[in-house]
Amino acid sequence: MHTSTRLRRWLATSATALALVAGSIAGAAPASAASPYERGPAPTSAILEASRGPFAVAQVTVPAQATFGGGVIYYPTDTSQGTFGAVAISPGFTARWSSLSWLGPRIASHGFVVIGIETLSTLDQPAARGRQLLAALDYLTASSSVRTRIDASRLAVAGHSMGGGGSLEAARTRPSLQAAVPLAPWHTTKSWSSVRVPTAIIGGESDTTAPPASHAIPFYTSLPAATEKSYLELNNAGHSFPNSVNTPTAKHTVSWLKRFVDDDTRYEQFLCPGPSGAAIDEYRSTCPWSDDPRRPGLPRAGDGLFAPVAGGQAAWSHPVVRPSRPGGLTTGDQRGPDPHGTATGRARRADNQSYAGGCVVRQTALLCPPCATTAVVTDIGAVASRAMSRVSRRECASSPA
Repeated sequence: MHTSTRLRRWLATSATALALVAGSIAGAAPASAASPYERGPAPTSAILEASRGPFAVAQVTVPAQATFGGGVIYYPTDTSQGTFGAVAISPGFTARWSSLSWLGPRIASHGFVVIGIETLSTLDQPAARGRQLLAALDYLTASSSVRTRIDASRLAVAGHSMGGGGSLEAARTRPSLQAAVPLAPWHTTKSWSSVRVPTAIIGGESDTTAPPASHAIPFYTSLPAATEKSYLELNNAGHSFPNSVNTPTAKHTVSWLKRFVDDDTRYEQFLCPGPSGAAIDEYRSTCPWSDDPRRPGLPRAGDGLFAPVAGGQAAWSHPVVRPSRPGGLTTGDQRGPDPHGTATGRARRADNQSYAGGCVVRQTALLCPPCATTAVVTDIGAVASRAMSRVSRRECASSPA
């Protein structure tokens, strides 16, 4: 993690973790401390799925600059809750900001300042788009008419297609960013192992321009285990899914930004175990994050030291393909029937986990024969040199996720 801007997150999360441990020892339910950056009411699915969030939004047009092509700023009009985090978003190859413009006010209405950029050329490649995303953030915080509304330590990037590739470039270049959200990302570079920014990748199952198997999925798997990350794949979605109103995309994006830009753990419920339903083809993540102090040498969920949760949901373990109903077995890196029962023939990486009718287990553990009980997972981490005192009980749910 980048030390200067992540120190406060480590301190806040460590305090919360200590409170949880103390509460567990005392046998009482601990009260979680609120982040000082929380903005808006307690979240609900209805709020996140609505066309607008709780904040009224205004906008201002930005003329072309020397370092990026201008764009539109969307910002909350409320001045009573302090400063807001900010997000720069880039369109894709040959596209203009208008192709994503629905997303600007949608995100801003949840308590963010958003700049949707125009690129210097619509033919700009991902590296150039990444530089322009960072230039737009610099403009927002130093020169824009809304700069006093922004907390310059809480910044994020997002983008579609080559703009999504640009957001990965920006995250690699500036590790002080608090979040990145690549949408159907396209890039010739497949490994992003140096990225330390919390990254949520969203792909489309039927994307033929940036197929997940050769873009979004290898991008996600190349991100280090120590980086907070998630991968959401939308069922039957093509490359242009961000170009019109898409509720799962908006809900996941806002939740990710709230969780990591605002340190608002109230939104983790929408990320861990993650979205489900007919619109979702696949979800993977390294959650949970709220109990992870991020201190070097300490175990965390993404290290694989936690047992998987039942029902195909990745609430405590490595990236997972979630079966929506029984149908096929996917083990390790083998090919097998699609978890949804469709014969796509894609390789589904399961990170040493096996799937049998919705029962999820480690390959090194015994399969849950009847998948008949509810998951109970207990891990106690020691505080010295990755030492671990573990008490783990793995059971399976009776029905798939």
